[in-house]
Amino acid sequence: MALEQKKHEMPVQAPEVRAHNFSEVALGYDEETAVSEAMRCLNCKNQPCVSGCPVGIHIPEFITKIKERDYEGAYQVISETSSLPAVCGRVCPQESQCESKCTMGIKFEPVGIGRLERFAADYHNANAKEKAKKPASNGHKVAVVGSGPSGLTCAGALAKKGYSVTVYEALHTAGGVLVYGIPEFRLPKAIVAKEVETLKELGVDIETNVVIGKTLTVDELFDMGYEAVFIGSGAGLPSFMNIPGESLKGVYSANEYLTRSNLMKAYEANPVTPISKGGKVAVVGGGNVAMDAARTALRLGAEKVYIVYRRSMDELPARKEEVEHAMEEGIEFHLLNNPVEILGYNNPDDRRDPKNGCVRGMRVIKMELGEPDERGRRRPVPIEGSEFELEVNTVIMAIGTTPNPLIKNTTEGLEINRRGGIIVNEDGLTSRTGVYAGGDAVTGAATVISAMGAGRLAAKSIDEYLTNKN
Repeated sequence: MALEQKKHEMPVQAPEVRAHNFSEVALGYDEETAVSEAMRCLNCKNQPCVSGCPVGIHIPEFITKIKERDYEGAYQVISETSSLPAVCGRVCPQESQCESKCTMGIKFEPVGIGRLERFAADYHNANAKEKAKKPASNGHKVAVVGSGPSGLTCAGALAKKGYSVTVYEALHTAGGVLVYGIPEFRLPKAIVAKEVETLKELGVDIETNVVIGKTLTVDELFDMGYEAVFIGSGAGLPSFMNIPGESLKGVYSANEYLTRSNLMKAYEANPVTPISKGGKVAVVGGGNVAMDAARTALRLGAEKVYIVYRRSMDELPARKEEVEHAMEEGIEFHLLNNPVEILGYNNPDDRRDPKNGCVRGMRVIKMELGEPDERGRRRPVPIEGSEFELEVNTVIMAIGTTPNPLIKNTTEGLEINRRGGIIVNEDGLTSRTGVYAGGDAVTGAATVISAMGAGRLAAKSIDEYLTNKN
């Protein structure tokens, strides 16, 4: 039978329907589609796809299990190296990682590895009746700071080796960026909760509402008997453009906007925390976070949503799938445009005017691409005399985040780079003995799977350190 040249399409909600609800957009493969897609895998001897996976999932092996209709077996293969299979199958940029190495992709479309990973994980979550078994204790204690993808991965890998692991989370719900940053329509919170529950079954203890650097310090963790500490606190400090008007009411960082919506349920009729709804919304930025914020604004009832990005579509860093979904849902892209000022209402004669200090628009300048910068990206250059006003009443800044300085300011001897990231060596070890770090706390904002890779590496290094130490 001839191999199918194209990967099987992912069934999705219709754009005109999903744009008005928070239900998951992608619906997942059924069994027959999954098996048919798995049949496209060539099971290459040198397994190039594995080299593109930051956590080293045995990809041909789990796909073979799906071919054989052993779906639980496929999940178990994935779980050997990944603590968050259902998450990765949804939000990993497979197209630039494992699928980019797929041999099928040389002539045809690569195998839908991410879609198959999601299928196997969803099958397990829907059908597994036994809980994960807690390994025998090896007598060692490790603390993990942050319950995002790097922290959960590190915790899971250590728990499987018998370590007593406690994860300290600053917010009231475990999951880090997976629960506060990624919208329900891309990653349902129930999926994250299930992955966290599996880690608890392995023996991982999760303490929420604990801010390391304030409630406890890293040094105090060692005083409590922990023999090693992994810092996976993410990059939650938002960046702004420092242009006039950023202090107006109706200007949010994407971090705040998404946290209010995703974690604090500001979309409900009587929310605990308010958020701007309706009107016209401008989202500044072109990454996945910008797409998430724009699509969330649409679902919150915005009349119009604009993406304002200073480069062209070719330079847009968001995943192709997310951009396509945003366009299908009616979000307008103002490319080669850059804000220079946020405009507000100001009525000094009547301070009771409810519009006082609120956003009424954005002054934007058109750009053109000039010479490449040090990273090879063409620099956007303003076009003189091209400014215009965009009528909006909400502005969301999605131009990146940096690590919060709280931990480095309260941890003596922890070396930090000029961007605020914790400096680590090739094993994830910081400048402090017994202190490891990974994920966005080191790199700045990056992908979920790269953070997971860092957590897995640190777990291996911590295991070697404590084994040799004793």
